[in-house]
Amino acid sequence: MALPNYGVAIGSLHDFSRDPTHDFGQWYHGHLFLQTPVGVYRAALDVDAPGSVGVSYRLVDDLTGADITGLRNRPDGFHHLVSSPSSGALDYVRSPLLRNRLWFEWLTAASARLHHTLAPHPPGSPMFGPDLSDTLAANVTKLRRRILGLGGLDHFRPYLRFFPWIASNGDNALDVLLPHLEAAARIYVFGQAFTNGLGVHDVHLNQGDPVGSQWYPSNGPWQDGAVMCERPGGQVVVWQIKFNTQSLHTDASGHPI
Repeated sequence: MALPNYGVAIGSLHDFSRDPTHDFGQWYHGHLFLQTPVGVYRAALDVDAPGSVGVSYRLVDDLTGADITGLRNRPDGFHHLVSSPSSGALDYVRSPLLRNRLWFEWLTAASARLHHTLAPHPPGSPMFGPDLSDTLAANVTKLRRRILGLGGLDHFRPYLRFFPWIASNGDNALDVLLPHLEAAARIYVFGQAFTNGLGVHDVHLNQGDPVGSQWYPSNGPWQDGAVMCERPGGQVVVWQIKFNTQSLHTDASGHPI
């Protein structure tokens, strides 16, 4: 069953905080408060979990307002989104906005196949965190930014676009997000609306959970959570979170392949 209340809350930054204590390797959250015309929406951001689960984060930072025209045209507040490519919904696996390019996709798939062959794992193990492709491509990403920073080389962008997953210890994921929240003119929080009160939860990958887990029935495409920040000048970044027990190789129903 797909998430019944999936959508996006749009507004401006009201406040941001973290759990008062951080017992590393245990559950830990950032708390985002979003100002909207109907009141303040809150969202708990999962950024650390027990070692048997683990968390990874990713930042896509090469987008502009032109890439999210449909969302920009919506007023502040919460909007239910149909789980489809045309609604504005996000899908970590399928969204063109979030996809890596060319050989990076091939490298990721090859790395995953090699890892699974050399290290078979039981369903539900924290097997799907950053891998060799993320490590290698993180170095290429630094080169990409250096090349694109020279100017006049935008034609290289389709060949060099890659945004690696990074192991989260909790604070590092929030440290990356916070400057973008503070600089944003508008913030878009994707996830599932609270059934009571104003808020959004499931602000993370919502597919790829393993068979037998309590979240397996909620797997589905085009229903992933994230935080998107739009700056006054038009730059758009997307902050993504996933649990390391969740696979990014999923079928049409969002179940792990």
